[in-house]
Amino acid sequence: MKKFEEKTIQSELKYKGRIITLLVDEVLLPNGKKGNREIIKHPGAVAVIAITEDRKIILVEQYRKALERSIVEIPAGKIEPNERPEITALRELEEETGYTTETLQYIQSFATSPGFADEIIHLYLAENIVKLEEKADLDEDEFVELMHVTLQEMDTMITNKEVYDAKTAFAYHWLKDYLKQN
Repeated sequence: MKKFEEKTIQSELKYKGRIITLLVDEVLLPNGKKGNREIIKHPGAVAVIAITEDRKIILVEQYRKALERSIVEIPAGKIEPNERPEITALRELEEETGYTTETLQYIQSFATSPGFADEIIHLYLAENIVKLEEKADLDEDEFVELMHVTLQEMDTMITNKEVYDAKTAFAYHWLKDYLKQN
């Protein structure tokens, strides 16, 4: 048994969309009482820390409707059905940045919002990146602006809340340590 486990009594599908599914689960709590949990099911995603030869970090700025603003992020995207995360990472790197690499290194996976969602992001490092001769197409509803920044510039962007998402903040802290050691 898992510590503080909540056993599902029943699960009700409330919404099934293109990206997420919303369930409301009735659960048996550790104290014997019942409760409800609203759960977002997500196929998972990848994120890529892409570093140029001159040690610049490639970021993308895009509008995030949920926040009603543009933010700056590392390239990222949803895993397609039956797609391995490393394939998604390479695809997203190519689509969002116009770069590719032969040296994609897995860093870590983590939950984004475990209080209500099962989304896991798989983080990769792409070094030795090369510009594609022909940029891959973005999704038809995706609009991004490419940026090449130093670690110090990224630090300022975090302070100014231009970088405002957890995956990019996590990537920044990981990268800061990585660049010190390499």
